[in-house]
Amino acid sequence: LQGNFVACMTAILRQMEDYHYAHLIKTFGKMRTDVVDFLMETFIMFKNLIGKNVYPFDWVIMNMMQNKVFLRAINQYADMLNKKFLDQANFELQLWNNYFHLAVAFLTQESLQLENFSSAKRAKILNKYGDMRRQIGFEIRDMWYNLGQHKIKFIPEMVGPILEMTLIPETELRKATIPIFFDMMQCEFHSTRSFQMFENEIITKLDHEVEGGRGDEQYKVLFDKILLEHCRKHKYLAKTGETFVKLVVRLMERLLDYRTIMHDENKENRMSCTVNVLNFYKEIEREEMYIRYLYKLCDLHKECDNYTEAAYTLLLHAKLLKWSEDVCAAHLTQRDGYQATTQGQLKEQLYQEIIHYFDKGKMWEEAIALGKELAEQYENEMFDYEQLSELLKKQAQFYENIVKVIRPKPDYFAVGYYGQGFPTFLRGKVFIYRGKEYERREDFEARLLTQFPNAEKMKTTSPPGDDIKNSPGQYIQCFTVKPKLDLPPKFHRPVSEQIVSFYRVNEVQRFEYSRPIRKGEKNPDNEFANMWIERTIYTTAYKLPGILRWFEVKSVFMVEVSPLENAIETMQLTNDKMNGMVQQHLHDPSLPINPLSMLLNGIVDPAVMGGFANYEKALLSGSPCLHQAFFTEQYLQEHPEAHEKIEKLKDLIAWQIPFLAEGIRIHGDKVTEALRPFHERMEACFKQLKEKVEKQYGVRTMPSSLDDRRGSRPRSMVRSFTMPSSSRPLSVASVSSLSSDSTPSRPGSDGFALEPLLPKKMHSRSQDKLDKDDPDKEKKDKKKEKRNSKHQELFDKEFKPTDISLQQSEAVILSETISPLRPQRPKSQVINVTGSERRFSVSPSPPSSQPTPPPVTPRAKLSFSLQSSLELNGMAGVTGMDMAEVPPPLPLKGSMADYGNLLENQDLISSPTPPPPPPHQRVSQPGTGNMGF
Repeated sequence: LQGNFVACMTAILRQMEDYHYAHLIKTFGKMRTDVVDFLMETFIMFKNLIGKNVYPFDWVIMNMMQNKVFLRAINQYADMLNKKFLDQANFELQLWNNYFHLAVAFLTQESLQLENFSSAKRAKILNKYGDMRRQIGFEIRDMWYNLGQHKIKFIPEMVGPILEMTLIPETELRKATIPIFFDMMQCEFHSTRSFQMFENEIITKLDHEVEGGRGDEQYKVLFDKILLEHCRKHKYLAKTGETFVKLVVRLMERLLDYRTIMHDENKENRMSCTVNVLNFYKEIEREEMYIRYLYKLCDLHKECDNYTEAAYTLLLHAKLLKWSEDVCAAHLTQRDGYQATTQGQLKEQLYQEIIHYFDKGKMWEEAIALGKELAEQYENEMFDYEQLSELLKKQAQFYENIVKVIRPKPDYFAVGYYGQGFPTFLRGKVFIYRGKEYERREDFEARLLTQFPNAEKMKTTSPPGDDIKNSPGQYIQCFTVKPKLDLPPKFHRPVSEQIVSFYRVNEVQRFEYSRPIRKGEKNPDNEFANMWIERTIYTTAYKLPGILRWFEVKSVFMVEVSPLENAIETMQLTNDKMNGMVQQHLHDPSLPINPLSMLLNGIVDPAVMGGFANYEKALLSGSPCLHQAFFTEQYLQEHPEAHEKIEKLKDLIAWQIPFLAEGIRIHGDKVTEALRPFHERMEACFKQLKEKVEKQYGVRTMPSSLDDRRGSRPRSMVRSFTMPSSSRPLSVASVSSLSSDSTPSRPGSDGFALEPLLPKKMHSRSQDKLDKDDPDKEKKDKKKEKRNSKHQELFDKEFKPTDISLQQSEAVILSETISPLRPQRPKSQVINVTGSERRFSVSPSPPSSQPTPPPVTPRAKLSFSLQSSLELNGMAGVTGMDMAEVPPPLPLKGSMADYGNLLENQDLISSPTPPPPPPHQRVSQPGTGNMGF
């Protein structure tokens, strides 16, 4: 029925000529208010009919006919406005305002957007009706300029509608209407000597319009060109106007990037663009828009379970608030979930939420810091002791978590995006990414290339040339970098490694990538003689972690580390590592002995790695300039500037002895009878080493801080995976290679492969002894071979045999007595080591009596390796190739809940389900599943 009435009205208006409209207005006589009411009602009716689409959208002819008739009527009524309601005495603000809103609504209606039609349909409409958007647009422009002194009355209210009109993708229309903005700037400037209202309004409206799908690159170019031309011709707006135009263009660039990827599946790109926009709003101090995008970013992080980053994002909002009773402005409470009337109340609620997210992200140090600030308010300002009690309980748990729960250490990766095929927010930039838990470099690269399937991975770490940077394609460069520790000033004395380890991979802003370079010929007797280190330092814009899992690199510089400096760094890292492990065992006597065994043996036994003897032999390579050892008089005479560094190296070597002495003492106290021959061998090697070092470099005494701490803590819960003893099997100690920062050596990496402790000639004898306890081993091996093939391949890559001569004629079998409260491991669960072949032999065990295992807590990556000097410098191998660390493979899961296979060092696979608890205390026997290597 409504359509029928509209059709009749449209038919009547179609029949009317110009004199009919004039006669209609005359019928109102001299009653000015009647004319105003008539025009107001007509404008409102037309706007409603345009917005509601009385006819179906596919009735193109009917809709176009109605639009043509309405356009003619609007133009007729516009003449009435100019004639009767423009002068100062008769000006009607609301009538003119309704006219402008009607005209813009007509211009932006969906049925007139010809670019959405097919080319044939568009051609027919243009041929019969023309582009009515251009016609009404030119009329709006003329009506605006007719306003004269009344223009200021429409600023800033009309900025939004005019912006909406200029964003219509019609070039001539844009060229005709964009200058209206400059006219608005002039009007406000002449009235207030600034155009702040106009600037604020256009920025706010532009954000909504672009996010809604309007605007494009051509509009940005036209806006920049047209307004700059007008501003530069103006005496007073030349400078401020140009600054404003550049600001809006920068905003449009970020908004267009944001809109492009807003619906992209790649949430990381959406996060990057969101941060670009919110940083822009922070720069121009648009607080309401800044907060709006903060919450967009926070929502994205929560979708990806990035709780740490979500917490840092909300913290930016909290920092804008004060602990005061000031009333919250509307833009500060943009989320309905916050029930707060004052800034102090809102800040309290934000802090509670942020602490919760920090807890979920295992950033307890940050949660404690915020908790202290909030506790101060509860105690001294709010006097809310109940909330204070709850908060202090949380803080106590956070402190306990820091000491008892080991957090996985993420890797960091440098990623460069080169080529014109990348979006502007990535193109030609380098970023440092924080990897996910246990994410290897290969997995990270695969994830990265999935986001950019057309990108080509670069095979070098050197900066690319202009040919790659300017190419139309996409090139990605990715390699692992090592964070540089920057301890807070409060840690000015020795602190538990469990506390310090957090800062090794958190709150970091500088990262380094090192690769070995040789100067001169290679010395086959000593690889360190001419081994220089090329170290590149990357500094990011902000500390990681932060509001993103990556930040752009802002500065890069490179240094070369000489062999002598490399030796000093290596010795320092070795001493720190030894000192840290000694402290761990002094604090926690229950720690397993195997990592300490491997670390001590790698240092004191020259048959393993050579120790600091390499540095004493250094620089004997025949290089014409560097041909003497570090510690000879001739070298000192030829390099007088190195005197201080050589003395420092001597001092570090001397300091290694008391650390080793304490480590061997601890090892002797904890060693089992099966490990006694191995310990005696280490003692003999250490005795020779100690005599030589103290004779040449002096005697050092163990720091009192270590002696004072003996027995200070009887027991610790520090484990890689914390489970009740009844729910996990006994651990199998294994030989694994960990880097200097306690990051596990990973299969398939370019890193140093750990060499077995036992010599080849001992392997077969010890293996025979192990095999005697398992007559069905061959049958079980075949049964397990297929299931464990993947992990067998990784295991084979990780371990390489080597010959290490030992004095004992019998095989040395290392074992360790584990706490008797754990369930017993099946007898046949051992590691068979034969020459270069490694194989698992695991007997099936009965299902766990527990239907579902308890939650799993990640355990410590124990420092357990034979360190080369390059490893301790964050480098593995000496071939000069790029090195990269990759995390260990996660344990296999069986058909049931499979937490029994999480071992002490996460390298070996145990029985799929734990056996029932034993009725008596278990005693370690040689040849049982309790073997350690």
